[in-house]
Amino acid sequence: MSEYTHIVHEFEPVFDGNSRVLILGSLPSVKSREQGFYYGHPQNRFWRVTAAVFGEPVPNTIDEKRAMLLRCGVAVWDVIAECDIIGSSDASIKNALPADLSRILGHAPIEAIFANGGTAARLYKKHQQPLTGREIVTLPSTSPANAAWSLEKLTKAWAIILESIPISP
Repeated sequence: MSEYTHIVHEFEPVFDGNSRVLILGSLPSVKSREQGFYYGHPQNRFWRVTAAVFGEPVPNTIDEKRAMLLRCGVAVWDVIAECDIIGSSDASIKNALPADLSRILGHAPIEAIFANGGTAARLYKKHQQPLTGREIVTLPSTSPANAAWSLEKLTKAWAIILESIPISP
């Protein structure tokens, strides 16, 4: 797969009125787009890392994943609403149009914003930060492409999320 495809983000952000942390990816992978939900590639470590950080069991179904995020006060979305991309390669993203983060930021008491990887952080700083005026903390990517980071090392790095919000009882 070496041709560019124009992708329009097709699923909704996950958040509610109790979401205090926003985690932004760049754009859903091919596997995520096929499943219609975030971090759908079986080798992506997002669900194992977030479950470990929040002391939750690893969710399996989309409903379990959504419920865990909301229970933990976590909103999830992507920086990009649409772009041209080759497969799931963040490095190939071009012609990016930003997502409307005011949908979340205007309706949830978000205290901290985190990027799942450098591409999401770079795109946020370019397209979103001028609009939101809010800083973003870059976390190492949970993508299987980031093989240099073990699950344990990712979990330790992602634990910084807990410093931004008190753990709910």
